[in-house]
Amino acid sequence: MKKIGLITIGQSPRSDVAPIIEKYLEGRAELLQSGVLDGFTPAQVREYYSPQEGEYILTTRMADGTAAIISRERIKTVLQGKIDAMEAAGIRLILLLCTGVFPELRTNSAHLLEPDRIIPPVVQAMIGKRRLGLIGPLPEQEVSMVEKFAGPGTSLPFAAVSPYTGTEAEFRAAASRLKDVADVIVLDCMGYVEQHRIWAASEGVPAVLSNALIGKLIAEMV
Repeated sequence: MKKIGLITIGQSPRSDVAPIIEKYLEGRAELLQSGVLDGFTPAQVREYYSPQEGEYILTTRMADGTAAIISRERIKTVLQGKIDAMEAAGIRLILLLCTGVFPELRTNSAHLLEPDRIIPPVVQAMIGKRRLGLIGPLPEQEVSMVEKFAGPGTSLPFAAVSPYTGTEAEFRAAASRLKDVADVIVLDCMGYVEQHRIWAASEGVPAVLSNALIGKLIAEMV
């Protein structure tokens, strides 16, 4: 059976997201998971990886289901090491389980799938001239997410709801805020699950799960 590497910027296993990917693989590949924060306590994560002023902010999931807020710059070396280790173990297809932008990640021969390079152009091709709205985990991520989908100096309707701490009421409130300004909503984090999509679509605007979209695409490569 083929093997696909899943690397989360949090802790593995990702029991929330992996089943979504597995659904589309239909048993044709085995997922091997690794996490940037594996082995670290919450206190250590805060000490070593908390964002400082001006750093690119990310949020992810710890093994106990709690959320962690970390800096892209501070995890970059560890993340690259996880990629290198998977490639050394013979994994030829590696999926980064994060929709954030990570410049300069590399492999020697393995195929590294980075959602930030895939999801925005696919979404734009899907929606055409329809209006795009975004739901992301943190208010601080609005500028970077909008730039990723629409380019620097642009604006898109945005609402922040964490996939790890957000309530049904918060997702429904976000849907209500976006319903008159967006024709399609993208939940732009790998931590969102089907229930979140249902709540985000509660006002009648179609909602797209980033991880489901990636799952469907990666299944075509197996």
